[in-house]
Amino acid sequence: MATNENLPPNVIKQLAKELKSLDESPPEGIKVVVNDDDFSTIYADIEGPAGTPYDNGVFRMKLLLSHDFPHSPPKGFFLTKIFHPNIATNGEICVNTLKKDWNPSLGLRHVLIVVRCLLIEPFPESALNEQAGKLLLENYEEYARHARLYTGIHAKPKPKFKTGAISESTTALNVDQSNTSVLNAEVKTAPSGAALPLQSPLAPSTNATRGNNQEKAAIAAEPAVNSSCHTSMVYAAQKKEGLVAKAQADKKKIDARKRSLKRL
Repeated sequence: MATNENLPPNVIKQLAKELKSLDESPPEGIKVVVNDDDFSTIYADIEGPAGTPYDNGVFRMKLLLSHDFPHSPPKGFFLTKIFHPNIATNGEICVNTLKKDWNPSLGLRHVLIVVRCLLIEPFPESALNEQAGKLLLENYEEYARHARLYTGIHAKPKPKFKTGAISESTTALNVDQSNTSVLNAEVKTAPSGAALPLQSPLAPSTNATRGNNQEKAAIAAEPAVNSSCHTSMVYAAQKKEGLVAKAQADKKKIDARKRSLKRL
């Protein structure tokens, strides 16, 4: 248990529960990096949502908790460089949940989900990155090109080691003794050259069933903010179409004005 001097014991206890919950049933696309020695700094890896310029990227962020947390909101920073209207060049995050809309009852799970939703639906009206905010309003395609470029350079996911062999060896070490005894008996009694029946790798296992049950439980427990996150994605797509249509209409007006001037 951490004993951070900047946080009261009751807050540390509550944070320990929240971090354990996030570790056991993480929100979609978010993985929290738990540091048992210091709860005042929370790290998380956020996967870029599909259908956005941040898709296929993994972004590391951190939340800094002050000594009077949860009465005051944490400060959020992206450590991975990102081109986004509401994220400054130094990584500072501008979102109402961490400012005027903060409520001490909000947990870390809610904050992290809101930050990921920000990647789906930016708010250029309160931009910390003026260039990104201007491009989003005036030329979405150019904004998306910049964002994808940053994602491809700075937010590449780290290569993962293959876990298949590790999982298989771990499973082999935990095989039920009775199954092992049966297999040994079959080896001893089988005639020379006879093939032994092999368990299909596609056959269901109790571990897989248990994992599925846990996954279903985690999905069922996911807060309602995920629903609003999905709605935000739909709204963002509609907003994108509206911006493109507006740009095309403006171009037609300019072309018509040019033709009128030529006639004069």
